[in-house]
Amino acid sequence: MKSTLKNVFRSPRFLVGFIIFTVMVLTVLIYPYIVTRDPLLSLGKGFLRPGTYLSVYDANNAGTYRMELPEAAFNRLESSLPVEDRDTMLKFLTVKGADVTGLDTSNDKLDDLLAVWRENYDEDDVKKSKYSGFSTQAQRNKLRRLNAKLSGSSASAVMSITKGEGDDAATATVADTDYVRIDEVANYVNLPLGTDNFGRDTLTELVKATGVSLIIGLIAGSIATFLGLLVGLLAGYVGGIVDDILMFIANLFTVIPGFVLLILIYYSVGQEARGVTTCAIVIGLTSWVWTARSVRSQVISLRNRDHVNLSKLSGHSLFRIIMTDILPYIASYVVMAFILQVSSGILAEAQLSLLGLGPKTTEVPTLGLMMNWAKLFGAYTSSNAWWAYFPVILVIALTSFSLNLMNTGLDQVFNPTLRD
Repeated sequence: MKSTLKNVFRSPRFLVGFIIFTVMVLTVLIYPYIVTRDPLLSLGKGFLRPGTYLSVYDANNAGTYRMELPEAAFNRLESSLPVEDRDTMLKFLTVKGADVTGLDTSNDKLDDLLAVWRENYDEDDVKKSKYSGFSTQAQRNKLRRLNAKLSGSSASAVMSITKGEGDDAATATVADTDYVRIDEVANYVNLPLGTDNFGRDTLTELVKATGVSLIIGLIAGSIATFLGLLVGLLAGYVGGIVDDILMFIANLFTVIPGFVLLILIYYSVGQEARGVTTCAIVIGLTSWVWTARSVRSQVISLRNRDHVNLSKLSGHSLFRIIMTDILPYIASYVVMAFILQVSSGILAEAQLSLLGLGPKTTEVPTLGLMMNWAKLFGAYTSSNAWWAYFPVILVIALTSFSLNLMNTGLDQVFNPTLRD
């Protein structure tokens, strides 16, 4: 056993995959102790870019003074309003019949463009009327998101600093050239990956989602590996009518594509019953076939070996023969099958959630649900919020890559034909 572990960890591929996977698991376990807030807690409104944000909320409005930085609101609006959105505003105002004389999308005309937009934009009118170029629901939704962005960006930039309580609050004039150490400001939050459309911290949500998806993969992989091992051992060793019945069942699952069967079963469960455990169980129950077939072929090659025949002649029970004379010889293959089943379970959940069939959205995030939310709220297109979906894709890719590297490394160690 000790020699086998040494050989396993001497495999470069297994070692690299193991390190990547271990780092991800440690991050999932340790990060919640560093950042303790709820991953589904809304911190803002809509997609916020990565950075450090100061809160201006004062519950009691006591003992604070506020500083309005000159040109801060305009500068923020200018930097957050790309040329594409300005062109959309100008096009909509034109087809609506507003007076756009002298307006363009340059920075020096931005105030004028914004003033005409506020004067002419009406939410109810956008919902009911179908203007040329804005007749589809997607185009009208884009206008509403754009107006929401403009409404959120037009507020004055203020900084709240506590100077005392009640009548003792100090008053002072703070110039925009004054500075303060960021670690001396109590009401700020670091958002390395910004927020999603719900205003949730994307990094905190991503760490939680990674942990949930790993749990789904482990449960689904355990169920699929156990069922596949059980069916494969019985079908391969017993043979005869038992083999025919078990392989007939396996063939039924093979005829219907596994993912289609997964969708049909999981859709019939209903949204309210779709929890993390339910998702993992359904994935496990629909993905055991290839493991069963592979184990069966391995057992068939072992059941007539001399040591197995000797156990039969000694009168050992079926259970003992399988557990002591067959299972140890395919244990390495079972471990590799389990690793692949975990990877397949994570990918299956991501695919289900991306189709809107994932776990109940109000309970916990998963990697697939984060991808679905990014798709539904335009992170790929209109908002261009790369931080809401690219890190999720990267985590899914790294997870699958690390598990497959570990599997390939194990295959090199235990498969004589692949050894150097």
